[in-house]
Amino acid sequence: MRTLSDMTLEELWQLFPIILTPHQAQWSDWAVEEIESLQRTLSDFSPTITHIGSTAIADIWAKPIIDLLVEVPLDADRLRLKATMERQGYICMSSSAMRQSFNKGYTPEGFAERVFHIHARPIGDNDEILFRDYLREHPSVARDYETLKLSLLPQYEHDRDGYTDAKSDFVRRVTELAKKAFC
Repeated sequence: MRTLSDMTLEELWQLFPIILTPHQAQWSDWAVEEIESLQRTLSDFSPTITHIGSTAIADIWAKPIIDLLVEVPLDADRLRLKATMERQGYICMSSSAMRQSFNKGYTPEGFAERVFHIHARPIGDNDEILFRDYLREHPSVARDYETLKLSLLPQYEHDRDGYTDAKSDFVRRVTELAKKAFC
């Protein structure tokens, strides 16, 4: 049986396309459950864990993937954090000196019912919270973001990197607005 690690990026993008759905109330419940689980699992790291991404914004279409930001102290042992996350069934997708990304819910058959992306960062590296809060307080801007995402779907359904890149100018612009409004 082939595993995910045996697949090419193109095969993975076919198996895991960009899917956008109307907002679903259970996303908040799933986020809370996963946050509670991660709080226990990562208690040695004293994390601050926040639901971010489009699933954290009511009433806009989103990929049914729960994004969580895990902020840990700057001096946290990243290798131990990675090992702890992997023992809990997360796959480390990327790792650098300050940032780590983990996924859960990707199977050789496709998406599981619940899919999570965990972004582990030092405390304060949290622009995603500003972006989320700005969209929550400015529903018309959230709708603009939704419209952008829906317009990109036909072209980038099987190109996650292209989809993310195509949204980046909007995200940067709104994040700057949020910094001026909230900081």
